[in-house]
Amino acid sequence: MAKKELTIDLARCQGHARCWAIAPETFEIDEEGYGHVIDGREASFDEENVRKAIKNCPERSILIREVEDAP
Repeated sequence: MAKKELTIDLARCQGHARCWAIAPETFEIDEEGYGHVIDGREASFDEENVRKAIKNCPERSILIREVEDAP
């Protein structure tokens, strides 16, 4: 069964910090202003808030992807 995983493409992130402003329980900002996912496992994030952050990211650097469970 596939699970969801949350990531930020750091090559695209420009440090607008909108993800953190919308979902500070899911994202943190480093000393240079770039966003990072605190814990990207599906059970650890509020998908509704994450989807708001995705829509508000001007660089479209926040990704939710499906990953298969390890056997």
